[in-house]
Formats: sequence, structure tokens, C-alpha cells
Amino acid sequence: MNDILDSLGLSTLRYHWHTILGSAFVCSMILQLSQLICPRLFPETYPKLQGAKRLNWDVHVVSTVHATTSVLLATPLLWNETLMQDKIFGYDYHAGQVYALTCGYFLWDTIHSIRHMKEFGIGFVFHGLCSFSVFIFSFRPFLLYYGSVFLMFELSTPFLNIHWFMDKLGLTGTIYQLINGVILLTVFFSARIVFGLYMSYHTYQNVMLVVDQVPLHLIVIYSVANVVLNTLNLYWFYKMIESLARRFNPGKKTSQMKPVVETEIKK
Repeated sequence: MNDILDSLGLSTLRYHWHTILGSAFVCSMILQLSQLICPRLFPETYPKLQGAKRLNWDVHVVSTVHATTSVLLATPLLWNETLMQDKIFGYDYHAGQVYALTCGYFLWDTIHSIRHMKEFGIGFVFHGLCSFSVFIFSFRPFLLYYGSVFLMFELSTPFLNIHWFMDKLGLTGTIYQLINGVILLTVFFSARIVFGLYMSYHTYQNVMLVVDQVPLHLIVIYSVANVVLNTLNLYWFYKMIESLARRFNPGKKTSQMKPVVETEIKK
């Protein structure tokens, strides 16, 4: 196993591959628990959901748990002395474990999306594969410090999912959804737009200092992923503002309002 990982250039993955598999297994268990618990917690809503809609509910539950866990575990890494001393090639076991959990989530997400490609489309398969690829290369090690930075994008995910759940629970257009919507826009703008664009530039500056030590394929993969993700964040932010303005327009009935974001925005 170690020889294979070394040949792939993922030398530190030997300490974390079991955590990746364990994380994927836990994500599967959370989805199963959602199917058992949610009918009791939301007896007027969950049992009425059918097919892909019920499955989408369970996926949002898993997404919320992952986002909350990732942010809590990744935040201390922003001040990790070992990683701060070498933000490009530095390695820390705790950081590796955090990214292993995220890799496990995206491994589960990819497998789940493949199994249910008919319901959700091939786009989610590519999303899972691309996200998994970006984080798995951190085990070279590479950009472990900045991985924690971009996991901060997940700060907005719980509020986005709460907004989605409110739509399904018949709370569309209520004061509670308005409050959550304001928090969602504030957190999304702060974490993904302001902080995200600034740290993307900061990452680029530091990588350029050692660019001769970085394999070309990693430069291409991370550059493309960064540009695409930041572009999508700007687009999603615009669509959320547009949709929130429409749904809380007094001239429109609640029944005519579309969800803020019907599909889940992920890291």
C-alpha cells in the first residue's frame, strides 16, 4: 500500500486513508439515520416527499453535518504554527485528518451521485470527482494550510440548507426565512466572495514563489478549480439576491415563489 501511495506522489495518505473510508461510511450512516429520524421529527412533511425529493432531503442532512464539522475542525488550522511556517508544502497530522474527513464526504458524494445519476444528473458526479481530486492531492503534501482557508466556504452551507428546509416545511416567505436569508447572504458574501477572493490571490502569490517545485498538473488542476469556483460563487451570490428579492416582494404570492437555490451549493 505504501509503495503504491508513494508512486502516486501521495506519501502522507498512508496515515489517513482509513479515515477517508471511515468518513464515507459515516456519511452513508447519517443518510440512513435521516430516513429513520426525519419521519418522526417532521411527520407532516417528510412522509409526503417522494423519490428524488425525499432523497434530496437526506442529502441535505448529510451536507449540513459535513459542513458544520468541517468548519469546526478546520478553523484552528488557520493558526497552526507548523502549516504557517510552510504554507505550500507543510504537513500536520491533524490537518491531514480534517482533509481526510472531507475527502471521505466527497467520496461518498461521488458514489451516491453515480448510484442516483438518473435523479440528479451527471453534473453532481463531476462535482464530487473534482472536489475529491482537489483535496486528495493535499496528501503530497500540498497546500494543506490553504485547504483550511477554503473549507471556510462551508460557513454558508448550513444557512443555505436551512433555507431549503424552510421551503419544504412551508415556511417560504416568513420572517424566519427572511432572517435566515439575510444571514445567508452576509455569510456567503463574507466567506466566499471577500475572504475567498482575497485568499485566492494570497495563495497565488505564495505558489508563484516556489512554482519551479510544483508539478505542472497540480498548477493546472488547482488554477482551473479556483477560477471555476470563484466564478460560481459570484454567480450563485447574484442568483440568491435575485431570488430573495423576488420571494419577499409584497406584490407576489408565496405560491408563485421559487426556491432560492433548488440545488445544493457545495464546496
